[in-house]
Amino acid sequence: MATLELGLDDEVAVAPIGRKRQPGPLFWAAIAWMGFVFAAAAFGGLLPFSPTDMDMLERRAMPSALHWLGTDGLGRDELARLIQGARISLIVGLCAPVIGITIGGALGILAGYFRGRFETLVVGSMDVLLAFPPLILALAVTAYLGQSILNLTCILGVLGIPAFMRVARAATLTLARREFVIAAQALGATHPRILLRELLPNVILPLFAFFLLGVAVTIVVEGALSFLGLGVPPPVSSWGSMIGEGRESLEMAPRLAFIPAVTMFLTVLSFNLIGDTLRALTDPRQGAL
Repeated sequence: MATLELGLDDEVAVAPIGRKRQPGPLFWAAIAWMGFVFAAAAFGGLLPFSPTDMDMLERRAMPSALHWLGTDGLGRDELARLIQGARISLIVGLCAPVIGITIGGALGILAGYFRGRFETLVVGSMDVLLAFPPLILALAVTAYLGQSILNLTCILGVLGIPAFMRVARAATLTLARREFVIAAQALGATHPRILLRELLPNVILPLFAFFLLGVAVTIVVEGALSFLGLGVPPPVSSWGSMIGEGRESLEMAPRLAFIPAVTMFLTVLSFNLIGDTLRALTDPRQGAL
Protein backbone atom coordinates (compact mmCIF):
# COMPACT_ATOMS: atom_id res chain seq x y z
CA MET A 1 0.00 0.00 0.00
CA ALA A 2 1.39 3.31 -1.00
CA THR A 3 1.63 5.98 1.63
CA LEU A 4 1.69 9.70 1.06
CA GLU A 5 4.36 11.46 3.07
CA LEU A 6 4.53 15.20 3.52
CA GLY A 7 7.89 16.81 4.11
CA LEU A 8 8.58 19.41 6.74
CA ASP A 9 8.98 22.03 4.03
CA ASP A 10 5.62 21.28 2.44
CA GLU A 11 2.94 23.87 3.15
CA VAL A 12 -0.71 23.01 3.52
CA ALA A 13 -3.09 25.94 3.22
CA VAL A 14 -6.17 25.62 5.35
CA ALA A 15 -8.91 28.16 4.70
CA PRO A 16 -10.67 29.42 7.79
CA ILE A 17 -14.26 28.29 7.95
CA GLY A 18 -16.96 30.36 9.58
CA ARG A 19 -14.54 32.99 10.84
CA LYS A 20 -16.46 36.13 11.65
CA ARG A 21 -15.32 39.51 10.54
CA GLN A 22 -13.88 41.61 13.34
CA PRO A 23 -14.43 45.37 13.60
CA GLY A 24 -11.40 47.32 12.43
CA PRO A 25 -9.86 50.56 13.71
CA LEU A 26 -12.07 52.64 11.40
CA PHE A 27 -15.13 51.20 13.12
CA TRP A 28 -13.90 52.24 16.55
CA ALA A 29 -12.84 55.66 15.23
CA ALA A 30 -16.38 56.11 13.90
CA ILE A 31 -17.79 55.07 17.30
CA ALA A 32 -15.54 57.62 19.03
CA TRP A 33 -16.60 60.42 16.66
CA MET A 34 -20.28 59.61 17.11
CA GLY A 35 -19.83 59.60 20.88
CA PHE A 36 -18.24 63.03 20.64
CA VAL A 37 -21.08 64.38 18.45
CA PHE A 38 -23.79 62.99 20.75
CA ALA A 39 -22.01 64.39 23.82
CA ALA A 40 -21.68 67.82 22.19
CA ALA A 41 -25.36 67.82 21.21
CA ALA A 42 -26.45 66.71 24.68
CA PHE A 43 -24.25 68.95 26.81
CA GLY A 44 -23.51 71.83 24.41
CA GLY A 45 -26.15 73.95 26.11
CA LEU A 46 -23.90 74.21 29.17
CA LEU A 47 -21.41 76.34 27.24
CA PRO A 48 -21.67 80.13 27.76
CA PHE A 49 -22.54 80.75 24.11
CA SER A 50 -25.81 81.49 22.34
CA PRO A 51 -26.51 80.47 18.73
CA THR A 52 -28.87 83.43 18.18
CA ASP A 53 -27.16 86.41 19.85
CA MET A 54 -25.80 88.77 17.18
CA ASP A 55 -22.94 91.24 17.40
CA MET A 56 -22.53 93.19 14.18
CA LEU A 57 -19.20 94.56 15.41
CA GLU A 58 -17.81 91.02 15.55
CA ARG A 59 -18.89 89.84 12.09
CA ARG A 60 -16.73 87.01 10.70
CA ALA A 61 -14.38 87.30 13.66
CA MET A 62 -11.51 84.84 13.78
CA PRO A 63 -11.38 82.13 16.51
CA SER A 64 -10.51 83.55 19.91
CA ALA A 65 -10.92 82.84 23.61
CA LEU A 66 -14.39 84.41 23.48
CA HIS A 67 -15.50 82.64 20.27
CA TRP A 68 -13.66 79.34 19.87
CA LEU A 69 -14.61 78.88 16.20
CA GLY A 70 -15.16 82.55 15.42
CA THR A 71 -18.43 84.18 14.37
CA ASP A 72 -20.57 84.09 11.24
CA GLY A 73 -21.71 86.91 8.95
CA LEU A 74 -24.14 88.21 11.58
CA GLY A 75 -21.77 88.00 14.53
CA ARG A 76 -23.27 84.80 15.97
CA ASP A 77 -21.02 82.29 17.69
CA GLU A 78 -20.06 79.59 15.18
CA LEU A 79 -19.49 76.85 17.78
CA ALA A 80 -22.91 77.39 19.37
CA ARG A 81 -24.58 77.25 15.95
CA LEU A 82 -22.61 74.10 15.06
CA ILE A 83 -23.80 72.39 18.23
CA GLN A 84 -27.38 73.46 17.57
CA GLY A 85 -27.03 72.11 14.04
CA ALA A 86 -25.84 68.80 15.49
CA ARG A 87 -29.00 68.61 17.59
CA ILE A 88 -31.24 69.28 14.59
CA SER A 89 -29.39 66.81 12.37
CA LEU A 90 -29.47 64.07 15.01
CA ILE A 91 -33.13 64.65 15.87
CA VAL A 92 -34.25 64.53 12.25
CA GLY A 93 -31.68 61.89 11.30
CA LEU A 94 -32.77 59.50 14.05
CA CYS A 95 -36.52 60.15 14.24
CA ALA A 96 -37.24 60.00 10.50
CA PRO A 97 -35.72 56.50 10.06
CA VAL A 98 -37.67 55.37 13.14
CA ILE A 99 -40.85 56.13 11.20
CA GLY A 100 -39.49 54.24 8.20
CA ILE A 101 -38.31 51.19 10.14
CA THR A 102 -41.55 50.96 12.14
CA ILE A 103 -44.02 51.20 9.26
CA GLY A 104 -41.84 49.83 6.48
CA GLY A 105 -40.46 47.00 8.61
CA ALA A 106 -43.93 45.89 9.70
CA LEU A 107 -45.26 45.98 6.14
CA GLY A 108 -42.21 44.11 4.83
CA ILE A 109 -42.48 41.31 7.38
CA LEU A 110 -46.21 40.89 6.76
CA ALA A 111 -45.76 40.95 2.97
CA GLY A 112 -42.92 38.43 3.06
CA TYR A 113 -44.78 36.06 5.35
CA PHE A 114 -48.36 36.09 4.03
CA ARG A 115 -47.49 36.68 0.33
CA GLY A 116 -50.37 36.63 -2.17
CA ARG A 117 -52.56 39.67 -2.77
CA PHE A 118 -51.38 41.47 0.35
CA GLU A 119 -47.79 41.31 -0.87
CA THR A 120 -48.82 42.57 -4.30
CA LEU A 121 -50.72 45.48 -2.74
CA VAL A 122 -47.84 46.47 -0.45
CA VAL A 123 -45.14 46.21 -3.11
CA GLY A 124 -47.29 48.11 -5.61
CA SER A 125 -48.00 50.94 -3.18
CA MET A 126 -44.31 51.24 -2.35
CA ASP A 127 -43.46 51.38 -6.06
CA VAL A 128 -45.92 54.25 -6.44
CA LEU A 129 -44.32 56.10 -3.53
CA LEU A 130 -40.85 55.54 -5.00
CA ALA A 131 -41.99 56.85 -8.38
CA PHE A 132 -43.15 60.15 -6.85
CA PRO A 133 -40.34 62.76 -6.95
CA PRO A 134 -39.23 63.26 -3.31
CA LEU A 135 -38.24 66.92 -3.77
CA ILE A 136 -41.68 67.80 -5.14
CA LEU A 137 -43.32 66.00 -2.22
CA ALA A 138 -41.14 67.91 0.24
CA LEU A 139 -41.97 71.20 -1.49
CA ALA A 140 -45.70 70.47 -1.51
CA VAL A 141 -45.89 69.43 2.14
CA THR A 142 -43.70 72.31 3.28
CA ALA A 143 -45.76 74.85 1.33
CA TYR A 144 -49.01 73.47 2.73
CA LEU A 145 -48.06 72.75 6.36
CA GLY A 146 -45.18 75.18 6.83
CA GLN A 147 -41.54 74.70 7.82
CA SER A 148 -40.93 72.92 11.11
CA ILE A 149 -38.83 70.11 12.51
CA LEU A 150 -41.92 67.90 12.89
CA ASN A 151 -43.03 68.34 9.28
CA LEU A 152 -39.52 67.77 7.96
CA THR A 153 -39.15 64.62 10.06
CA CYS A 154 -42.48 63.22 8.90
CA ILE A 155 -41.68 63.90 5.24
CA LEU A 156 -38.31 62.16 5.40
CA GLY A 157 -39.79 59.32 7.45
CA VAL A 158 -42.50 58.62 4.86
CA LEU A 159 -39.94 58.74 2.05
CA GLY A 160 -37.86 56.09 3.85
CA ILE A 161 -40.70 53.57 4.25
CA PRO A 162 -40.20 51.80 0.86
CA ALA A 163 -36.52 51.10 1.48
CA PHE A 164 -37.15 49.56 4.91
CA MET A 165 -40.08 47.57 3.52
CA ARG A 166 -37.86 46.00 0.87
CA VAL A 167 -35.14 45.08 3.35
CA ALA A 168 -37.65 43.52 5.77
CA ARG A 169 -39.46 41.67 2.98
CA ALA A 170 -36.24 40.25 1.53
CA ALA A 171 -35.11 39.01 4.94
CA THR A 172 -38.54 37.54 5.69
CA LEU A 173 -38.67 35.69 2.35
CA THR A 174 -35.36 34.04 3.26
CA LEU A 175 -36.49 33.06 6.76
CA ALA A 176 -40.13 32.14 6.13
CA ARG A 177 -39.24 28.68 4.78
CA ARG A 178 -36.51 27.88 7.30
CA GLU A 179 -36.76 24.83 9.55
CA PHE A 180 -37.58 26.69 12.76
CA VAL A 181 -40.54 28.46 11.13
CA ILE A 182 -41.86 25.23 9.60
CA ALA A 183 -41.46 23.50 12.97
CA ALA A 184 -43.39 26.26 14.71
CA GLN A 185 -46.18 25.95 12.16
CA ALA A 186 -46.27 22.16 12.61
CA LEU A 187 -46.59 22.59 16.37
CA GLY A 188 -49.66 24.78 15.85
CA ALA A 189 -48.17 28.19 16.57
CA THR A 190 -50.37 31.10 15.55
CA HIS A 191 -49.35 33.64 12.94
CA PRO A 192 -48.77 36.46 15.50
CA ARG A 193 -46.54 34.16 17.55
CA ILE A 194 -44.49 33.15 14.51
CA LEU A 195 -44.15 36.78 13.41
CA LEU A 196 -43.15 38.09 16.83
CA ARG A 197 -41.19 35.17 18.28
CA GLU A 198 -39.57 33.57 15.24
CA LEU A 199 -39.24 36.12 12.42
CA LEU A 200 -38.95 39.52 14.12
CA PRO A 201 -35.80 38.73 16.20
CA ASN A 202 -34.03 37.57 13.03
CA VAL A 203 -35.25 40.37 10.77
CA ILE A 204 -34.46 43.15 13.24
CA LEU A 205 -30.68 42.66 12.89
CA PRO A 206 -30.39 43.53 9.18
CA LEU A 207 -33.04 46.22 9.69
CA PHE A 208 -30.97 47.86 12.43
CA ALA A 209 -27.86 47.82 10.25
CA PHE A 210 -29.84 49.43 7.44
CA PHE A 211 -31.29 51.87 9.98
CA LEU A 212 -27.83 53.33 10.59
CA LEU A 213 -27.31 53.76 6.86
CA GLY A 214 -30.72 55.42 6.72
CA VAL A 215 -29.65 57.87 9.42
CA ALA A 216 -26.66 58.89 7.31
CA VAL A 217 -28.82 59.40 4.21
CA THR A 218 -31.40 61.37 6.21
CA ILE A 219 -28.75 63.73 7.59
CA VAL A 220 -27.55 64.42 4.04
CA VAL A 221 -31.11 64.99 2.76
CA GLU A 222 -31.93 67.28 5.69
CA GLY A 223 -28.77 69.25 5.02
CA ALA A 224 -29.65 69.55 1.32
CA LEU A 225 -33.18 70.75 2.09
CA SER A 226 -31.89 73.26 4.63
CA PHE A 227 -29.32 74.44 2.08
CA LEU A 228 -32.21 75.11 -0.32
CA GLY A 229 -34.22 76.87 2.39
CA LEU A 230 -36.74 74.04 2.88
CA GLY A 231 -35.46 72.77 6.20
CA VAL A 232 -35.93 74.08 9.70
CA PRO A 233 -37.01 77.75 9.86
CA PRO A 234 -34.61 80.46 11.09
CA PRO A 235 -33.22 81.40 13.53
CA VAL A 236 -32.76 77.68 14.24
CA SER A 237 -29.54 76.55 12.60
CA SER A 238 -28.68 73.27 10.92
CA TRP A 239 -25.53 72.15 9.17
CA GLY A 240 -27.15 72.58 5.77
CA SER A 241 -28.32 76.12 6.47
CA MET A 242 -24.87 77.00 7.86
CA ILE A 243 -23.27 75.80 4.63
CA GLY A 244 -25.78 77.83 2.63
CA GLU A 245 -25.09 80.96 4.66
CA GLY A 246 -21.34 80.37 4.57
CA ARG A 247 -21.19 80.28 0.77
CA GLU A 248 -21.74 84.04 0.80
CA SER A 249 -18.48 84.44 2.74
CA LEU A 250 -16.27 81.99 0.83
CA GLU A 251 -13.81 84.67 -0.25
CA MET A 252 -13.55 86.40 3.15
CA ALA A 253 -14.13 83.52 5.61
CA PRO A 254 -14.29 80.10 3.88
CA ARG A 255 -14.27 78.36 7.27
CA LEU A 256 -17.93 79.34 7.75
CA ALA A 257 -18.87 76.85 5.04
CA PHE A 258 -16.07 74.33 5.47
CA ILE A 259 -16.49 73.69 9.22
CA PRO A 260 -20.15 72.52 9.04
CA ALA A 261 -19.42 70.69 5.77
CA VAL A 262 -16.54 68.74 7.31
CA THR A 263 -18.60 68.03 10.44
CA MET A 264 -21.48 66.66 8.35
CA PHE A 265 -19.05 64.63 6.22
CA LEU A 266 -17.42 62.97 9.24
CA THR A 267 -20.79 62.25 10.86
CA VAL A 268 -22.29 60.70 7.72
CA LEU A 269 -19.10 58.71 7.10
CA SER A 270 -19.18 57.41 10.68
CA PHE A 271 -22.79 56.23 10.37
CA ASN A 272 -21.95 54.53 7.07
CA LEU A 273 -18.91 52.75 8.53
CA ILE A 274 -20.86 51.56 11.58
CA GLY A 275 -23.80 50.42 9.46
CA ASP A 276 -21.63 48.57 6.94
CA THR A 277 -19.68 46.80 9.69
CA LEU A 278 -22.81 45.73 11.57
CA ARG A 279 -24.40 44.55 8.34
CA ALA A 280 -21.34 42.37 7.62
CA LEU A 281 -21.34 41.00 11.17
CA THR A 282 -25.05 40.11 11.07
CA ASP A 283 -25.02 38.66 7.53
CA PRO A 284 -25.94 34.96 7.88
CA ARG A 285 -24.00 34.14 4.72
CA GLN A 286 -20.72 34.92 6.51
CA GLY A 287 -20.90 31.67 8.39
CA ALA A 288 -22.17 29.55 5.51
CA LEU A 289 -20.03 26.65 4.28
